[in-house]
Amino acid sequence: MSRARPAPQVTGISPKEGVPWTKVTIRGENLGTSSQDLIGLTICGHNCLLTAEWMSHSKIICRTGPAKDDRGDIIVTTRSGGQGTSTVTFRVIKFIKIDILEPSAVWLEEFTTNLRPGRNKIASPLSLRPTNPLGIFMDSEKQISQEELAEMFPGMSGDFTSETFSPIWYLIENHYSSSFSTLKVGASNLRKQASRKDEGGLSCVKGGLGTFFEAQDALSAIHQKLEKEGTKTVEGSMTEDVEYILDKANTCADALFQDVLHRKDKADATRNALGVLQRFKFLFNLPLTIDRNIQKGDYDVVINDYEKAKSLFGNTEVRIFQKVYAEVEIRIQSLQCLLLEKLLETPSTLHDQKRYIRYLSDIRAPGDPAWQCIVGQHHWLLQLMLGCRERFFLQGAATNESVQPRVQFAETLTNAVLSHLPSLWKLWICYVNGSLFSETGEKSDQLEKAKRIARQKQNDFRRMLTELLSVLVKLLRGALLSRSMSETDKTKYVGWESYGELKSHDIARQVSTVRETGEGLAGLDIPADMLVGLQDMILDLRIHAVTVTLQNAANVKQLAVTEWLENNQGIASLPLHFEQHIRFMLQSLQDVVKCKPGEASVFLQESNQKMVSDMCVNIVQAFMGCLEDLATHPDPGTNGTHFTQELPSQHTGGLNGMTASSPEERLLLVLNTCRSLAEHDLQAIAQLLTTHEFPNPNIVLEVGRCSHSQNSNIFISCTLPASST
Repeated sequence: MSRARPAPQVTGISPKEGVPWTKVTIRGENLGTSSQDLIGLTICGHNCLLTAEWMSHSKIICRTGPAKDDRGDIIVTTRSGGQGTSTVTFRVIKFIKIDILEPSAVWLEEFTTNLRPGRNKIASPLSLRPTNPLGIFMDSEKQISQEELAEMFPGMSGDFTSETFSPIWYLIENHYSSSFSTLKVGASNLRKQASRKDEGGLSCVKGGLGTFFEAQDALSAIHQKLEKEGTKTVEGSMTEDVEYILDKANTCADALFQDVLHRKDKADATRNALGVLQRFKFLFNLPLTIDRNIQKGDYDVVINDYEKAKSLFGNTEVRIFQKVYAEVEIRIQSLQCLLLEKLLETPSTLHDQKRYIRYLSDIRAPGDPAWQCIVGQHHWLLQLMLGCRERFFLQGAATNESVQPRVQFAETLTNAVLSHLPSLWKLWICYVNGSLFSETGEKSDQLEKAKRIARQKQNDFRRMLTELLSVLVKLLRGALLSRSMSETDKTKYVGWESYGELKSHDIARQVSTVRETGEGLAGLDIPADMLVGLQDMILDLRIHAVTVTLQNAANVKQLAVTEWLENNQGIASLPLHFEQHIRFMLQSLQDVVKCKPGEASVFLQESNQKMVSDMCVNIVQAFMGCLEDLATHPDPGTNGTHFTQELPSQHTGGLNGMTASSPEERLLLVLNTCRSLAEHDLQAIAQLLTTHEFPNPNIVLEVGRCSHSQNSNIFISCTLPASST
């Protein structure tokens, strides 16, 4: 006879392993059409049909038994499909029962040990509650939600163990799709279960009725004896014996279990110690971890670990934790000293300084590390500036001979200031606005306190910065403008006389160098009143550059030796070269005279205007004197200024082609040259002075023309007596 349905197949079991009598859920295909169709169920070779509850054609719930094998298949047999197969296995975990005196690696609590052998543990009534009291197919999916059922049956429940149990709720929730005939079968099953429970309880009472009567008789006899003999007699005879027996039992128990309990206490202590080490290994390993991270330079990790340990164990009352935490504090104090040493090292970058200050702030180092760093940087920079001067004095012989030592010193000094003073100023700004410290919310109070302390030290920092700028100005004045210093400062900052005076081009070069220093410091937003001394020094240096250049330009006698040659118009080339000489002088002073932003004009004061005008007049008068010397000193041996003495052979013919010029021709040449100078060259020179913003160019022009008139009269008076003879 062929089967109507395919053979059952088990595809899943949950859980996959467990001890005997574990409740499992079996899932698969073709697991039967009803509970009557299910005729066999084995798990690991053990028949579990008696505990099986058929739920649906794909689900069965049962309990495993004392299996023969540790691992085995789940085989389902049905009338309609026959014996099935399994694609999964179940593993039975066999546990070994340990008695109270049996050695074990783990201590077993007594309440988990069965102290009443041979007696079954009383099960809770709720654990005996059937999952399907009607014994018919239950809906796999809920058709109506719990909220809707609660609205339909207010104050009721679908739990049949509840006092507010509603049968209609239960049927709608679990058997919504069941037919009326199926529900009638479920009602019949429910009646059978109720009758079996009543019969079982009644038979239990009937079978133990004699025992109940015996217990009742014994209790009545004890009660009558107590009433008859009295409490004292009972206490003397009965309770003392009981107390003796209990004491003896206690002594015997101590003798039996003392060694076991001692080992238990020792094992518990060891286990607790290991647990503490494992749980708080962060704290116990922290001293060694801090040492390693300090050696590697991972200060961020050290500080983070310290903050964590402080929050967890800073206020601990446990002695061992206090001891370990004290070791951590010792290492943090060593770290504070190390970071402070690195902070005060010079030279150092602003980035490193800010980093070390933040580290010291995070570990709450005593004092004010940021201010200590500022004071240390100020002292170091001051010594660097003073040491630069001393170093040049000691190494003066080894300096570059092509560059004036004063120039080298000024450039080295300004480079050192521009390299380190901005870092000091920026460090102060960060100190004042609090950006040196952490700005997290929990440290806001510390940040505000640091800002208040910084604002209180503004006058101190201003005094330190003023000292640095004052020393800078005095060192530069001592090297470049020693005559402008007071007698007191000369003894400390002057000493460059042995290196000679600066030339005009060196002074102009230093004007540019000192200007760059002033612009660099002004770009830091340093208060302008603190830079007044440097600006005054720049102005004095510019005036000095103009003065020295004009003094050098007045030495024009050499033009009469090499630059007097005549042109084709009977005019010497001296005026042209004199104009070029003035033009070159003014171009060399162009950058010096030009005002930079924030600078005052060199010619702002009337005294400076008069001085420059007088020096320009002296230059013109010196040139006129040069022409007079050429006209009035015919002797070839007179100071080498006779114009025929250095004249090339191709130009010695004079105006008439003669081999030697006569005095008359020489005077005529000089007169013609003076006339050209007065009419053209002096006007061009005055225009150059105006273009370069020199003061009073008209005075120079007038003085030049007056000198020309006087020289012309002198030359003519000299020529007439000579011609009459």
